[in-house]
Amino acid sequence: MKKSTIPVKYGSLVAVGLIAYFLILSLFGVQTNPVFSLGNGIIVAFGLYKAMKDYKLEKGSEFEYQKGFMAGLFTGFNATLIFTIFFAIYVTNINTSFLPEMLANWSSHYHVGVGIVVFVAAIMGFATTFVLTLSFMQLLKESWNIKKRHNSPPIKV
Repeated sequence: MKKSTIPVKYGSLVAVGLIAYFLILSLFGVQTNPVFSLGNGIIVAFGLYKAMKDYKLEKGSEFEYQKGFMAGLFTGFNATLIFTIFFAIYVTNINTSFLPEMLANWSSHYHVGVGIVVFVAAIMGFATTFVLTLSFMQLLKESWNIKKRHNSPPIKV
């Protein structure tokens, strides 16, 4: 059976969308404002839904819940890994003042380094992927409801 390339294709597209969105925010100097992370969720949601829907169309009658779920997870995980690598490069080499600007809004007595921030960004991406994949599979799965028979008598309780 042929392996699907949808998770790699859409994962890459979602990552490019996330990176472009982040860079546009940085042009306006608002990339440290947490309210704009809602845009990340919208980008990921759109990409995951489109990937899972295309996967279902690709498989047709052979579509299975588990395989669709895995397609969604792999799409999101690919996007998260690519974006996390970009983010790590960005905060360590491109804009080294990003981390102190972002952490200035947090009241913390702990030393928070680049590793922790990158790790948290990755965990947030993985968690978003998992929740959205579970949600979208409810829309895409085949129903197990029993069809009503038109000529059958009503069930008496």
